[in-house]
Order: sequence, then structure tokens, then C-alpha cells
Amino acid sequence: MTRECTDTRHLGKDWQVNISTERDGGALVIKTEGRIDGSNASNFQNSVEAEITTEDSAVILDFEQLNYISSAGLRVILLIAKDLQQKSKKFAICSLSTLVREIFMISGFDQIIAVHDDPGAAVSALQN
Repeated sequence: MTRECTDTRHLGKDWQVNISTERDGGALVIKTEGRIDGSNASNFQNSVEAEITTEDSAVILDFEQLNYISSAGLRVILLIAKDLQQKSKKFAICSLSTLVREIFMISGFDQIIAVHDDPGAAVSALQN
């Protein structure tokens, strides 16, 4: 497994969300820390999209350290998923905290986007 790391990016007002990336084979894993809301959702989307290369066959958002996501954040997740689908790239989310998992369940996102327990499970599922 090849793992490649990039610098952490700080986004939004008061650095409300941080992302860092690593690659596991053909999968780009984007670790997200903090919160995604209306004040930084657009910047989050732009930064995620900027990290995706043509070599990435799959993108995984690791939300282990994400403690909140608003409806604006959910909208961005849908836009990212739609863009990846149009590019024939696989997409999944993993490591949801209890609060974020509840938001995904209430909104029905867990029914339309693949959710896995951890990055390893997500990579395995997307590489098959």
C-alpha cells in the first residue's frame, strides 16, 4: 500500500474545519476535523475537489474527527458525490461520530452514500 501525505489545510472562518489527505492505492482518503457549516462549506468543497487527481479511482471522506455538519455541509457532500459519479470515481464516507451518524440517518444520507466503519473498510469495499 502506498501512502502519500499532504499538508493540512485550514478552511473557513476561525479554521472551523481542517483537512489532510493520504493515498491508499488508488483511493484518496480525506481526513476531516472540526465542523462543516454554511460559513465554510463552499471552501471545503473547493479544497476537496482540488485534491482529487485523475489517478484517484475512489475518494473517501474520513469523518472521525468531524463533530458537526449542517445542511450546507450535506449539500456539499451531495455535490461532491455527483461530481465523482460523473467522473466514474467511487465515493464513500467513513468513521462517523455519533452526532454526525445521527444527522446522516435522519437526513437519509446513509441510504444514498456508502458509509463504512473505518478507512480500511472503505478502501477494501471501493477497491472490489
